[in-house]
Amino acid sequence: MLELDGVTAAYDSTPILRDVDLAVAEGEIVGVMGKNGVGKSTLLKTVIGLLEPTAGTITYAGTDVTTATADERARAGMGYIPQGRDVFPTLTVEQNVRMGETVNADSDELLYDVLYDYFPVLEERASQQAGGMSGGEQQMLAIARALVSNPDLLLLDEPSEGIQPSIVAQISEDMQAINEDLGTTILFVEQNLGVIREMADRCYAMERGEIVAELGPAALTDEDAIAEFLAV
Repeated sequence: MLELDGVTAAYDSTPILRDVDLAVAEGEIVGVMGKNGVGKSTLLKTVIGLLEPTAGTITYAGTDVTTATADERARAGMGYIPQGRDVFPTLTVEQNVRMGETVNADSDELLYDVLYDYFPVLEERASQQAGGMSGGEQQMLAIARALVSNPDLLLLDEPSEGIQPSIVAQISEDMQAINEDLGTTILFVEQNLGVIREMADRCYAMERGEIVAELGPAALTDEDAIAEFLAV
């Protein structure tokens, strides 16, 4: 579904990603973990096309998208949920979700009913302004906006940030259900140990802009093995 080969990216002349190799197979949930400032969010921005690599290639569903724009990648089936959610605060919940209808141009299926089953609060508050919702509700809204057009690949940046633990656990369960029920491939970045262990089939660890380890299912059950890449 997704492959990064030797990807390097920078802001101006400051290198952030260094020679990153990463692959996500269709149907997987793959995590990327690491401390603050190691380049996790930059990695997702590079995958979706908000930052162009200075070296390396990005292949999506068998097509080289290294120079494709973010909107081209979205129409090709990538859904993106940025860090901090970035909902439109003065638009209603329903209007926010409708903004996602342009993702995945090849799909003529809109998943409103399915999403409202996962996140009934969004249907209940369809006419409410998004800015008046809690952080957890806004995260659900951002996920629904990215999923409404049934994307093939979902990019999720720090889903636990600023959200109370009970809602974090619910969102983790929902993402697993979405992966299983809809077949949505998921790549997420996170530094919350519980979310990583709960969601990921396997996980990459980042340090200083580089992938330094890959942890499979067995390693993900070892809290110490994960914590070494997250401890301050």
